Amino acid sequence: METDNQGQPCQKWKKKAYGGIQPGYPDNHTDSTFLQEMITNANVVKRDLSKAILDSISISQYVSIVSLVVSIWTHTLNSKIDEHTLLKLDICLLSLGFSVLLVTAPSFSLQLLIKYFLNISFFISGLYVLAPVYHTLTRSISSDSIWALTVSLLVIHLFLHDYSGSTIRPPGALYNPKLASNISLNACIVASVLIASRLPSRLHVFAIMLFSLQVFLFAPLVMFCVKKYSFRVHLGFSFVLVGVTLAITYQLHRLFFGTLLVLIVFISAICPYWLIRIQEYKFEINGPWDEAKLCFDITE
Repeated sequence: METDNQGQPCQKWKKKAYGGIQPGYPDNHTDSTFLQEMITNANVVKRDLSKAILDSISISQYVSIVSLVVSIWTHTLNSKIDEHTLLKLDICLLSLGFSVLLVTAPSFSLQLLIKYFLNISFFISGLYVLAPVYHTLTRSISSDSIWALTVSLLVIHLFLHDYSGSTIRPPGALYNPKLASNISLNACIVASVLIASRLPSRLHVFAIMLFSLQVFLFAPLVMFCVKKYSFRVHLGFSFVLVGVTLAITYQLHRLFFGTLLVLIVFISAICPYWLIRIQEYKFEINGPWDEAKLCFDITE
């Protein structure tokens, strides 16, 4: 039996959360059963290499989309693509995206169709009204500064983008987009405005802004709906998109092509392999010293 400082027998120590210091025992006292409740790696998720590679395809897909947008920007600034071709491309992308949303919708209804039509109409009308403002926005800034700022904004966009969901809240989603994804969206919109302001006419500005915002705003939503509808279709489309993007960038610039190819291989092969390799070194300890976790939502 344990004794206190005066040699008097102490009461048996009991583990309890409240009640103050127990006589004869320090506040941080633990008995011999303390480490018996220790659990190691209770919450560690075992990952598979093939699953990690498949999950990384969404990142490679979106990097390819952004690279494709940059290629279109470059061809437009070099006068290889005129405003009429851009408008035709906008119509094709808008029709294709609109059709995909309707096909992948859980329940098709006339109300959903009208909602999409009104939102797109307001979006295009507002963009057309603001085109003259964008046209003269950076007239006093050099082209080198515009390109440097645009590249920086696109890097921020890719770094903060939510690759697991959509910037626009999909139909039936429970949660709104995160703050980081909204910052990412604003970065790519500003980059689009900077590029559009270097074009020669207002129609050019309207066409390139419509193209850019269609891709940055609605492409993640369309990809999210396709992935949710059929993962095989998502994989097939991703491989085709990456191939087309690599072919276009190869014709545009060899350095751009090489950088994109290395980045895609790094994202889709090296990073998943690293993730699996370092997982064997993960060591998590849980026990009675952990903070209590609530079993209900405090916002309810």
